[in-house]
Amino acid sequence: MTCTRLASVGRATILAAALALGAASSAFAQATNPAPDTPPPTPAPKAEAPAAAEEPFGLDVTLTAKTIIYMKGTGAWDNALETLQDAFKSVYAFLDKQGIRRAGPPMTIYTNFDDTNFQFQAAVPIAEAPKDPPKGDMTVGQTPVGKALKFAYRGAFHQMEDTIYNAIPEYLDEKQLESSGTFIEEYETDPVTTPDTGFVITIYVLIK
Repeated sequence: MTCTRLASVGRATILAAALALGAASSAFAQATNPAPDTPPPTPAPKAEAPAAAEEPFGLDVTLTAKTIIYMKGTGAWDNALETLQDAFKSVYAFLDKQGIRRAGPPMTIYTNFDDTNFQFQAAVPIAEAPKDPPKGDMTVGQTPVGKALKFAYRGAFHQMEDTIYNAIPEYLDEKQLESSGTFIEEYETDPVTTPDTGFVITIYVLIK
């Protein structure tokens, strides 16, 4: 059933509402059509169209384990970005203090959620576990592993629900796939310093 699969992907209320309106795929597939009668401007829009078409959407991948330092916490969807930024600032501060080099882009691993709140791990990959590991809400661990679908997103963090997270549940239904209940946002642009409109994010949805 569609609603069951939505809950496993996350941001359930927004996704369910979008599917009820039948707007999932159209919201994600928006593109700018170049003006046909003006030859000089046409090269720029045409150059952007293939790049958008080549963005991964539902690409089959297999995730392997990465060593991470992460801060676990709980937040509300209404202020998710601010909550995650605070967590990443704490992780960055620990890495800088210990002189630990990053080995990949930061990521959020969503571990549990409902209509209003979510549990997460704000994680940064590292080459190897430090000799003096962190304590408390910050710890060393491994990223989830297994079969996943890869999706790309570019734009404002606060508009993700209206675009990519509307399209993913419909894609799962079309392919008759079911999420395992874990999904990851990997940030190609830094989540702490990037303006809201400039995010580049790879989303991994782990599949049963």
